[in-house]
Amino acid sequence: MPKIIKIKKGLNIPLAGSASPVVESTPFSDFYGVRPSDFHGLEPKMLVKEGDEVKAGTPLFYNKHDDRVVVTSPVSGTFFELVRGERRRIMELVIKSNGKKEFEDFGNANPKDLSKEQITNLLLKSGTWPFIRQRPFSVVANPNDTPKAIFVSAFNSSPLAADLDYIVSFDEQNFQTGLDAIGRLTNGKVHLSVDAQNTKSQSFLGAKGVEIHFFDGPHPAGNIGTQIHHIMPLNKGEKVWYVSVQDLIVIGRLFNKGIYDATRLVAVAGPEIIKPKYYKTISGTRVAALLDGNVKIDPSVPLRCISGDVLTGTKVATTGFLGFYDNLVTVIKEGTNHEFLGWLMPNFNRYSSSRTFPSFLMPGKKYNLDTNIRSGERPFVMTGVYEKVLPMDILPVQLIKAIMTNDVEKMELLGIYEVAPEDFALCEFVCPSKIEFQTIVRDGLDVIRKEFA
Repeated sequence: MPKIIKIKKGLNIPLAGSASPVVESTPFSDFYGVRPSDFHGLEPKMLVKEGDEVKAGTPLFYNKHDDRVVVTSPVSGTFFELVRGERRRIMELVIKSNGKKEFEDFGNANPKDLSKEQITNLLLKSGTWPFIRQRPFSVVANPNDTPKAIFVSAFNSSPLAADLDYIVSFDEQNFQTGLDAIGRLTNGKVHLSVDAQNTKSQSFLGAKGVEIHFFDGPHPAGNIGTQIHHIMPLNKGEKVWYVSVQDLIVIGRLFNKGIYDATRLVAVAGPEIIKPKYYKTISGTRVAALLDGNVKIDPSVPLRCISGDVLTGTKVATTGFLGFYDNLVTVIKEGTNHEFLGWLMPNFNRYSSSRTFPSFLMPGKKYNLDTNIRSGERPFVMTGVYEKVLPMDILPVQLIKAIMTNDVEKMELLGIYEVAPEDFALCEFVCPSKIEFQTIVRDGLDVIRKEFA
């Protein structure tokens, strides 16, 4: 009987609209986009100009601080537009697809026959290196480093998350090849975490070259930060890397086919989706192509489209693009309506993480939640609610206050090296003070990273 790591603290948000195991091909999208903001800490320097012809795998920009780290085009076509924001900051790169499948040829190879340097160079050249991220700081990994270990989560516990068991069934060979490749990048182990109750895929349970860990409990049991904390807690000066399942599949295709094939399965879900399901598409596709004809239309009800999940995703317009790391698009109502008496009005159709509403008597019910935060920011006080949803040996209030006061020494003592913004998403959700935990944690990590750069 395998040892099971039980997560007792956390919260599963019962949001309606999970995707059914049905896959459709996305209607053709004329435009695809890449957002430099997806790669936190990377400062882009352009390698192409408007009008240039590109193939899938053609470098678009590189990192100012390490020109080996490049981001490449997900499709073939023409570099159509460079969108800039304030102070000429690069916001988006838009590629107009030519409808063809033209790829840069990087040469296929068996990763077991290659050295760490050869694998690193191929990942860098092809633009798949940004799939590998590091803790601490949750940024693109430094190719000069050798991590203590590499972590992969084979399940996602966030609201309406894509079923990775289902996704990997379409690409089992490429997934194993991806594992073989990243296993050569560390002198330590590759740790693969699975859901003790729900993971059935032999691609995960029978994966080679990894150490398998079984987790059981509510969200954030599927978060990579929670898993690292319970398997190999980070100390100052240590670094570990992590990669998602779909990104490993793309890396596997690189070695098996010699091309950067950014095809992935994306779950389109949420209470405002008519038929929640999966779409086979390409990273960076226009969101409108995923939602066409499948969204409930009511002129009086504004909607929010999110690239990612409702806790950590990015708000996008339908004319926007799927995020680089995302395999979920969620559509929920905007919380623009005024509520008479607010939480004082009893309501069986309103969800609360506490017992504020009688809905706690119906634990299996799913809810059509909106974005209404119900009031503004209040004084930040000790309530004990954060510790109930954060399954780490971290003092969340003390750490957040240390970040807000810019106390670097106290941040270190309180464990900032172990956390990332997504680890505090549930704290933000249950917060009675309406504090933006994730933004504060990101600011704190940036301060620490610059302090010791």
